[in-house]
Amino acid sequence: MTTTSGSAGTPAETPAADLTVRRARAEDVPAIVAMLADDALGATRETPSDLAPYRAAFERIDADPHQHLVVAEIDGRAVGTLHLTIIPGLSRRGSTRSLIEAVRVHTDLRGSGLGTRLIEWAVAESRRQESVLVQLTSDATRVEAHRFYERLGFQASHLGFKMPLT
Repeated sequence: MTTTSGSAGTPAETPAADLTVRRARAEDVPAIVAMLADDALGATRETPSDLAPYRAAFERIDADPHQHLVVAEIDGRAVGTLHLTIIPGLSRRGSTRSLIEAVRVHTDLRGSGLGTRLIEWAVAESRRQESVLVQLTSDATRVEAHRFYERLGFQASHLGFKMPLT
């Protein structure tokens, strides 16, 4: 997949041959946090200036075999990320399911197809892990993201609830 680069808001080049999706490493934390903070919603809840809580969280994630925090890398640069959790369960006849969260693409590559590649990786990994379904959450304000997920075959199926504990 190659797209042409242009002005702001126009997709940049993302040659498929140059893209690698790999397990995140500790040195990727600053780039991941920067991507998490780089939108209107993330800017209100992330603090890239203080990486200590993110580094502690990374250690917990990295130690858990059911957690797959990955980065998409082009030419050694982290340009996308997602977090895939494999959830064994008793429901659905003891089925395993997968949960995709924190999907982000670097600003200059949004619209390039990189997000699709990340989701395709997550779906393939979910199949490899013998999950019977893949689900994801997306904030209600992320209308464009909802259209993106629907184009990839996801269906809006649940109403979500949150309870802040802090």
